[in-house]
Formats: sequence, C-alpha cells, structure tokens
Amino acid sequence: MTPNHIVVLASGNRGKLQELNDLLGGLGIELRSQADYQVVEADETGLSFIENAILKARNAARQSGCAALADDSGLCIDALGGAPGIYSARYAGAHANDASNNAKLLAELSGNTNRGAHFHCALAFVRHADDPAPIVCEGLWQGAILAQARGENGFGYDPLFYIAEHAKSSAELSKSEKNKISHRALALQQLLPRLQAEYMAKI
Repeated sequence: MTPNHIVVLASGNRGKLQELNDLLGGLGIELRSQADYQVVEADETGLSFIENAILKARNAARQSGCAALADDSGLCIDALGGAPGIYSARYAGAHANDASNNAKLLAELSGNTNRGAHFHCALAFVRHADDPAPIVCEGLWQGAILAQARGENGFGYDPLFYIAEHAKSSAELSKSEKNKISHRALALQQLLPRLQAEYMAKI
C-alpha cells in the first residue's frame, strides 16, 4: 500500500467523507466519494446491515477499480422487533424524509412504555470487488425513544434518540460529543486498528 492510497467511500455524503478522512489520514489513506467515480448506487437487497454494507462496498470497488469502504446504519426499536432497522431511511415510504419517518415512529410507539432502542452501524472494507475476506466491524449505541423531539443538531432520528448517561437526545449533543460515542464512532474504533495492522507495514 503506497502513501495516500485511494479508498472509495460508498456514499455521496460529503460530511461523512470529511469525518472518515480525518480518522483515516494517519494510515496514509485518502478516502474519496464514490460520486467522484460516477458510481451507480447499489441495490440494497440484503436482509442485514452487514449484508448491505458489503453489497455497497463491492459495488463501489467494482465500478471504481479501487478498494472501498461502506457503512450501513439504522435504528432498531425493541418493541417493534428491531424495526425500522435496515429500512430506517425509508420507514415512512419511498419518498420518506426525516419528519415523516419520525412521525411514523412516534405513532407506532404511541402508548407503549417499552422505549428501548439502539442505533446499529456496520462498516465493510473490501480490497477489491471480489475480496473473499472483507473487514467487517459493527457498533451499537444504546438508548431510548423520547415521546417528542428534542434538539436541533444531527439528522434522521437523532431528536428522538435519548442517551441516559448524557441526559440528552442525540440531537442535543455537540458534533464532537456524538463523534466519540455514536454507533459509527464505535465501529470505526474497531476498524482503525484492523486497517493499521494490515496496511501500515506496506505504506
């Protein structure tokens, strides 16, 4: 692996790209968006976060010709059997947005005292499209669902996700706080030493 080895992020989210680049920079990795390679997004046909993360990573690697990193994340509600899970982004339908997803979630939990939930993140790294041994790491962030939204930061279900040890919703945390304790942060903490062990000697 040469210095500034290119890895494609299977996402067009520039905020996520910057966050991950900051964390991976010390490994000599330059992370680039799949949009830079005109990658057509993968069909997320898996039944789990891990399956979808691997699908997205292989798709980005195949179309770009580079190693690729993907994440698949979502909210899992205890009382709903893990829903919305892998369908978190489109929980309220094909044209769902944050507001409609949150409204549906509150309606589904109306009157339910079991508010336990967790955010789940699966990260998948493939060296090439047909890599038989992807590096997969997962992070779980435990919390509960509030009866009404709180906070202005974050996105998605953050205003409804309550973290008891901080006495705040995810949307009330600062960006730096969230990036230390979130499901994605926990998954990244596992991924970094895996990449370091495999590639630092080759940089």
